[in-house]
Amino acid sequence: MNDNLFKKLEKIYKRFLELEKLLSDPAVIADTGRYTAYMREHGSLSKMVNKYLQLTETHTRKREAEGILALGDADKELSEMAKDELGELERQEEALFDEIKGLFISEDRTSGKNVIAEIRAGTGGSEAAIFAADLFRMYTKYSESQGWKVEIFDNSETDLGGFREITFSIEGRNVYQKLRFESGTHRVQRVPQTETSGRIHTSTATVAILPEIEEVEIDINPNDILIDTFRASGPGGQKVNKTSSAVRITHVPTGVVVKCLDEKSQHKNRAKAMRILRSRLYELFEGQKRNERDQIRRDQIGTGDRSEKIRTYNYSQNRVTDHRINYSVHNLDQVMLGHLDEIIDALMNHYKEEQLKQFAASV
Repeated sequence: MNDNLFKKLEKIYKRFLELEKLLSDPAVIADTGRYTAYMREHGSLSKMVNKYLQLTETHTRKREAEGILALGDADKELSEMAKDELGELERQEEALFDEIKGLFISEDRTSGKNVIAEIRAGTGGSEAAIFAADLFRMYTKYSESQGWKVEIFDNSETDLGGFREITFSIEGRNVYQKLRFESGTHRVQRVPQTETSGRIHTSTATVAILPEIEEVEIDINPNDILIDTFRASGPGGQKVNKTSSAVRITHVPTGVVVKCLDEKSQHKNRAKAMRILRSRLYELFEGQKRNERDQIRRDQIGTGDRSEKIRTYNYSQNRVTDHRINYSVHNLDQVMLGHLDEIIDALMNHYKEEQLKQFAASV
């Protein structure tokens, strides 16, 4: 068993013990948000800690058996028993290693989180905005099939029913684990609604999937943010507020700006905007610290140029192709109705294979 693996497991175990102390702290118990976040993290580490404790017990018994064998043939019967036990313990160790390896590649601290999703129209004018709206409906329908809850935070509609941009949350079981690979530029090839000559156009929309971060997971200095309020308004006089309920929050050190105007209550809009800000800053900081993990938000989205594509939706061929894994399905009509399981499963399987390679190299 590699020493690097044991160091990783020891670090997880120390954090697990730290969480147990925190969960018994009266100050934490009184703070519902912190207590819930720590309970969730404690639960996510419990499987790994259980396997780690089994592994340490197996190692202790192995050393005892090896110590008996080192005595030689002084007691042949005892030596034979120790030899048999050692063989069984080595098999147990190998099985535990496989289980731990599976846990390492299938779970991380963000896999079970809810997400903040952002879709923006890219290249293609009005058709790009319509495609952005199509993608939003696709994710909404997929979420419904998974039993997830979708909540719109902010959107900018066009006269033709498209979205210049839309920000929303998706809450449920393992949302980020399944949707994390949707981030990037999506390209559509079809005859637009606005096209009279029947020519096929190419347009793009960009998608960012950010894990929703709890307040206790990231420290935002109140002195680093500027909060502005303004009146919300919408197309054709829709959603016009007489009070300044819309909220814009600027994180001065990074320049990240978030706005939310979906609610009539300024307090609710501020709370939603802070949820978005935490997720954006977390993704930004994590990307800066560890580039091999999820890319920072700007890299996820790209510029929206046609050349920066992760997936193409070709209507004339009823085909969807994910270019990262060179995988195609020929049921675009069903995909746009939210039937994404086949594509998502292929991406998750590819990710696990890559994680296995990285894991093998690291230990």
